[in-house]
Amino acid sequence: MEKKQIKIGSNRSFGIVFFIFFLIVSLWPLMNGENIRLWSLVVSIIFLILGIINSKILNPLNSLWFKFGLFLGKIISPIVMGVVFFLVVTPTGIIMRLIGKDLLNLKKNNSSSYWIEKQNENNSMKNQF
Repeated sequence: MEKKQIKIGSNRSFGIVFFIFFLIVSLWPLMNGENIRLWSLVVSIIFLILGIINSKILNPLNSLWFKFGLFLGKIISPIVMGVVFFLVVTPTGIIMRLIGKDLLNLKKNNSSSYWIEKQNENNSMKNQF
């Protein structure tokens, strides 16, 4: 199976996203009546300046952040899909078995063919939708 190459985001967008993040971190204490975090404000301004000028200084940080996202995707996706399966699909299947439903007609049949005859022969392929 051929793997698709994922393109890394631009340094400009990376810098602006981290500017917004650190700006929120610096202004968050104002919600509780505390002082602004100056260190975070300085870091956010640095990221804004480097993001606007599209600096090559952000390349290693952008690459590291990209690899971290891929790593999280490999871990979190199977966990979320497992939770969805065991909390939604499995109980639905158990309930269907308990009430005796066979929506996919998977039960063994003793007839000579599994062909299903159409009940309504008046259908046409025109105007299907």
